[in-house]
Amino acid sequence: MTVPQLLLCLSLSVLCVSSKPTEKKDRVHHDPQLSDKVHDDAQSFDYDHDAFLGADEAKTFDQLTPEESKERLGKIVSKIDDDKDGFVTVEELKAWIKFAQKRWIYEDVERQWKGHDLNEDGLISWEEYKNATYGYIL
Repeated sequence: MTVPQLLLCLSLSVLCVSSKPTEKKDRVHHDPQLSDKVHDDAQSFDYDHDAFLGADEAKTFDQLTPEESKERLGKIVSKIDDDKDGFVTVEELKAWIKFAQKRWIYEDVERQWKGHDLNEDGLISWEEYKNATYGYIL
């Protein structure tokens, strides 16, 4: 090996060893949060309220009197209790929370669809999508 080749190999080795990545990337896909509120039961149950009812329904409950809230929650609990034994199990509660999340997603998709289907024919053409999404730019 000649001296210039040796110097080149040595300088490349030093460069590789001394270089560090500048940014650590998170490669894990995280599940969306059940609520945008802080999850601290010592302070409040707002996070659980949103997860249990869904954000929109939780806002409605915030406007009710305690008596109305208790009555409506009783109706919801009877829907959650699938086996009608008078108790809500962890599995029934998990299923309800997933149902509430999916309901919100489907409602949001419906809103988005209506916003993009400009001619209301039940289909979204590329022109409709482009105009609804980027129309202010064009």
